[in-house]
Amino acid sequence: MTKLDDNNSGSVQKGSFFEVLAVFFKLGLTSFGGPVAHIGYFRDEFVVKRKWLAENSYADLVAMCQFLPGPASSQVGMGLGLLRAGFPGALAAWLGFTLPSAVAMALFALGVTNFNLASHGGWLHGLKVVAVAVVAQAVWGMARSLCPDRTRATLAIFAAILVVVWPTALGQVTAIVLGGLFGWKFLNITGEQTGERLSISLSRRTGAVLLVCFALLLLLLPLVAGSSLNPTVHIFDSFYRTGSLVFGGGHVVLPLLQAEVVPSGWLNNELFLAGYGAAQAVPGPLFTFAAYLGGAMEYGPSGWGGAMLALVAVFLPSFLLLAGMLPFWDEFRVKPGAQSILRGINAAVVGLLIAALYNPVWTSGILSTTDFAMGLAAFAALMFWKIPPWLVVVLAAFAGGML
Repeated sequence: MTKLDDNNSGSVQKGSFFEVLAVFFKLGLTSFGGPVAHIGYFRDEFVVKRKWLAENSYADLVAMCQFLPGPASSQVGMGLGLLRAGFPGALAAWLGFTLPSAVAMALFALGVTNFNLASHGGWLHGLKVVAVAVVAQAVWGMARSLCPDRTRATLAIFAAILVVVWPTALGQVTAIVLGGLFGWKFLNITGEQTGERLSISLSRRTGAVLLVCFALLLLLLPLVAGSSLNPTVHIFDSFYRTGSLVFGGGHVVLPLLQAEVVPSGWLNNELFLAGYGAAQAVPGPLFTFAAYLGGAMEYGPSGWGGAMLALVAVFLPSFLLLAGMLPFWDEFRVKPGAQSILRGINAAVVGLLIAALYNPVWTSGILSTTDFAMGLAAFAALMFWKIPPWLVVVLAAFAGGML
């Protein structure tokens, strides 16, 4: 089979597990900058350089992953691996892109818990301050793209108020559901579908089985956890549910995971925010923050076992949804209301992030005028001076230690 040219409908030359693993491992070591940057790296590597698929096919894959809950850039990567080498390729893409940052975050968790690094509170507080700047930058960017009009901006504000008043996981899910219903009713804008037909070798039967597996796990895991005393089941349920409900990018995982692990006493809020700040300094997907949480929690299998459990649980919904939706995407994306629901959900997600910016990020990080000044400087460094996030994180931790 020959390589794809720019006029091809989307089929790709078949590759191997190790070919996909090698190229994604390189990207996992070097892809700084967040999901938007990751999608740019993927386009340059797989559309421009390697010509694994055509521009239009790539655009359609990106559009589908932005529609689904979960980490969009990781889903695009898994989709590329799936198209290239089937299910082994999807696994290779996920392993290569995820493991470098996951290992780094798990090591950080081990350092914090086993070597008493938390006793040096200054640099940990610096990480909490830089988390304020990172979340503020995410709110700014997402609000500009996802709430460009008065209606969606108002929806975001109401969602933020709801989550601040009702600061639980159920409150966040309610905000997302109400946002989708509002979008379906009032944000019906047609004619914005992108991309062309995406060729996929998966059958609809396979896709349907995967979607049913996703739904069954989402519905049954809370019931099993409610009747079990096994901490492994509780952790898997919490992280799977979080991975199933994250719309709008990796930063939205912050309020959902915080609602799962902090009120339950699995991890205190200081260590939670310190890990979130440290996650900005590593390449790859922000969802590897789950590896830190699993490794640092005092509940269940901590260390490497806990890191792997949380990591698999939070990413599993993304794979099931991606592979399940691919055979149906061409028909689903033109259904009346599909794009409208997504617009409402995305606006509500901005509200969730606004609420998270206030609590727990701001309330835990900004405790003095010095903290405010340092947070403002970090925000300016990210937004206007375009300093790499990893460097801003290192400087904030150093400044926190010095102060």
